[in-house]
Amino acid sequence: MNLPEPSSIDRIAVIGTGTIGASWAAYFLARGLHVQAWDPAPAGEAALRAFVDGAWPTLEGIDAVVPGAGPERLTFHADPATAIAGVGFVQESAPEKLDVKRALYADIDAALPDDVVMSSSTSGLIMSELQAGLRKAARFVVGHPFNPPHLIPLVEVVGGADTEAAVVDWTIDFYNAHGKKAIRLNHEAPGHLVNRLQVALWREAMDAVLTGLVSVEDVDDAIKYGPGLRLSVMGPFELCHLAGGPEGYSNFIDHFGDALQYWMDDMRAVELTPEVRGKLKALVADAIGERGSASIASERDTLLLPVLRTLARTRREHGLY
Repeated sequence: MNLPEPSSIDRIAVIGTGTIGASWAAYFLARGLHVQAWDPAPAGEAALRAFVDGAWPTLEGIDAVVPGAGPERLTFHADPATAIAGVGFVQESAPEKLDVKRALYADIDAALPDDVVMSSSTSGLIMSELQAGLRKAARFVVGHPFNPPHLIPLVEVVGGADTEAAVVDWTIDFYNAHGKKAIRLNHEAPGHLVNRLQVALWREAMDAVLTGLVSVEDVDDAIKYGPGLRLSVMGPFELCHLAGGPEGYSNFIDHFGDALQYWMDDMRAVELTPEVRGKLKALVADAIGERGSASIASERDTLLLPVLRTLARTRREHGLY
């Protein structure tokens, strides 16, 4: 398979410009790429341009905009085939429904050039099922970002049964060449990796409020003012290694293993029945109160942007990223 040098790509397609796709578009534009976009929504272009304009000051504020980059490099197209024409990479962010993506993939498959990779933002669908029967399935891969992609660096990359190994390697190199932090999954799993990790936390959070252990507010504060701070700079195995003292993880797992097993054995499955969903909705609604989504997102950005700036600067200075 003859693929171009990942760092040489200067024109990409964003197929689907909802919440994730619009964020991807803003990010790639900030990296100086030309972005050719498509979305079936009647007001898709206006919504996309409004999102990019709104995100641009934030991107400038975290020094994410490279010289020469600008929203004027965005074009919107009438159909997926036109949007894909002449690009070096495709980022698909259609709704998280197998039948919707499969129908869209048929159009992409027919228009995809022979030397272009199509990467899906799917948050949990299996690429093997998405790509099955496509003529160019070998170049279909998962590139799952984290919301919002224009701010959060991580991308999970995993191929399907028909994806060529070289395509996975190339996709990881592409994201890293354009400022992302890509990780490789060695095989497929529903929800990939990070959503599974998050769901484990969410399950325990739901169980804690359903059983009356703590309030919704205290669960959120527990993470924001406790492990969330450490997890912004360290991974779970690194944390456990430090907790083990000079002997590291080996001492940690021997010293705390019995306690860990006891705690894990005490954890319960949460069945999201209509009754349980209703109770969770009421508890969260009461905790959130008058704070709307826009207010919470604004608070997130106010707190997150200085962290991103500091982490990026410090990692550059110390060669950590």
